[in-house]
Amino acid sequence: MSVARGSVPSRKYNQHHVVKNMAEKRPRLEHDSDKKIDWRKDKQQRKEQRKQWREAKLVKQLEKRQQQQKLEQLEKEGKKTAIGRQYTLSVALPGSILDNAQSPELRTYLAGQIARACCVFCVDEIVIFDEVGEGSKSVEGNFEGVGKKGQACVQLARILQYLECPQYLRKSFFPKHQDLQFAGLLNPLDSPHHLRIDEDSEYREGVVLNRPTKPGKGSFVNCGMRKEVQIDKLLQVGVRVTVRLHPDNAEKRVRKGIVVSPQSPRTDGGLYWGYRVRLASCISSVFTECPFKDGYDLSIGTSEKGSNVEDVTLPKFKHALVVFGGLQGLEASVDSDQNVNITEPSLLFNHYLNTCPGQGSRTIRTEEAILISLSALRPKIEAASHSPEGS
Repeated sequence: MSVARGSVPSRKYNQHHVVKNMAEKRPRLEHDSDKKIDWRKDKQQRKEQRKQWREAKLVKQLEKRQQQQKLEQLEKEGKKTAIGRQYTLSVALPGSILDNAQSPELRTYLAGQIARACCVFCVDEIVIFDEVGEGSKSVEGNFEGVGKKGQACVQLARILQYLECPQYLRKSFFPKHQDLQFAGLLNPLDSPHHLRIDEDSEYREGVVLNRPTKPGKGSFVNCGMRKEVQIDKLLQVGVRVTVRLHPDNAEKRVRKGIVVSPQSPRTDGGLYWGYRVRLASCISSVFTECPFKDGYDLSIGTSEKGSNVEDVTLPKFKHALVVFGGLQGLEASVDSDQNVNITEPSLLFNHYLNTCPGQGSRTIRTEEAILISLSALRPKIEAASHSPEGS
């Protein structure tokens, strides 16, 4: 059939031409049998993947359970072996010693000397009492200048707390305050819980962060590391906690840990974990407000009028207290305390000792007396701690 130039091809020809072109352009399809075999293979592969996922999940749960059991076993073994130090050592001194300093810088430096001495000799508690009996039990207040009564105890307590706190936590707990304006001049304590960012340790101090967590999960804690730590409990934001890190998840995205008692590093790990600060309104409050259940079972007063420290053998104890006097000695502290009806301070203590017999100076400053006394008492304390029970 001839077609004239310019005329429109017939509909039959167009349909045949389109079908032919589509047949040429359409890719070659596989046979139905081939498609069925591929589907079966794909189904089998998905089945194998699900099986592998289930197995990996079970392995992960098993590892987590074994890790928890291992940690519990370590805690039980630590309690059984008791490799740590079981006794505590407390020091009590009057805050009025700061009034003997001539400037705010020297007051701050004096507090730093006391903190360093207590840290070197592993003191667990520092009690600051007021010789006049008018001191405050709060650390809230402003520095009102040298010689102002009632402020020396507060300032000394605040500086001691500041120095004990790890550096990475200080911004969270210590806002800018006039009492701390010269704290940057002080020597660091560099105690075991003042850890560097990449330093390995079983325990760390941290602060609870304001970060959302999944239901059933614990809070996130800043422990001074590159990664945040998720603990096993949901705690209030801003609380300082002692965390024991899990040993097997250092490479994971989130570190895991459990909250432990602040005494656990000392009792279980044998580490010195800093001191806590307590304020007492008078010398009798040092004893009556003791944080330990049975109180101090060994109390030692220091004075040049006491017995020679070389002639004393200390008994077995759990909580020891060493008390230092101020500029006028312990006699002034006892006289000003209305709750005490005695005139002889030696009656308050189990032992009243002269830790520096034959001294060449008329007076020994309190910061010096701490170093001298703890040096003389340290071997006797160690001997008493290793003595048989009941001796």
